Amino acid sequence: MFVLVGVAVVFLGVLGGFVLHGGPLGVLLQWSEFLIIGGAGLGSLLIGMPPRMLKQMLGNIGSILKGDPYTKQEYLNLLKTLYDLFQVARRDGVIVFETHIENPESSNIFSGNPFLLINHHALQYLCDTMKIWRISGIAPYDLEALLDADIETHHAGSARFTGLLQKLSDSLPGLGIVAAVLGIVVTMQAINGPAEEIGEKVAAALVGTFLGVLLCYGFVSPVASHLELLSQSETRYLECIKSGVVAFAKGNAPAIAVEFARRVIYEESRPTFSELEQTVLSKGTAEK
Repeated sequence: MFVLVGVAVVFLGVLGGFVLHGGPLGVLLQWSEFLIIGGAGLGSLLIGMPPRMLKQMLGNIGSILKGDPYTKQEYLNLLKTLYDLFQVARRDGVIVFETHIENPESSNIFSGNPFLLINHHALQYLCDTMKIWRISGIAPYDLEALLDADIETHHAGSARFTGLLQKLSDSLPGLGIVAAVLGIVVTMQAINGPAEEIGEKVAAALVGTFLGVLLCYGFVSPVASHLELLSQSETRYLECIKSGVVAFAKGNAPAIAVEFARRVIYEESRPTFSELEQTVLSKGTAEK
């Protein structure tokens, strides 16, 4: 929602200022300039990335309209899930514990956290790690290194899309200059014409430069920054899981393990200790 508000504010500020300055909006409707910049930008994307990555990047761009899903409530749900899972692992034995991590979709622990169930990477990150911990007796420091490697790889994969989008943003002013130069070429061919005609052609050429700069700094670069922030939020969610799992693997009680997990959450989304105690520790629902 706020993304659409931002788009409206950019248009209102730029076009409103142009009108107040006495500029006619019609002069900005230079379809040939739009075609040159849009076609060159799209073509550069097709050249710069495989089709599979392009499809994923478009999906990521669509996600910015939904906002940051990693809210305080979702973190409370995650801490509750971790607490209940750790309680079962400590109290109910291997067989009961396996039923939860092998089939999380049918687990009463995970059923209370629908966000985690649809967040497939985070769900596999948690369940696969608990499987390894259960069957291998892996040392906590090795488990932490394994989790760090997974987070680093996942973040690097997301950063590819942000980097390519940022490169497109950096190229747009140059593509605007290309459109402007082509407009000047057309203008020079009509140099002997009336002054009004030459002025119109120069204005059309300058629209190309204007459009390239506006798309770069007003839209594409902010979208790339938004995607990077969403990637950081997702990484922090995985860090929360990692901190809790590693703390539990070191022999800490479930209540202490989830406190380790709580401390790595960004402050704007971090539940207080009282909220953790009331929502998670006093309402654990782990059952056999």
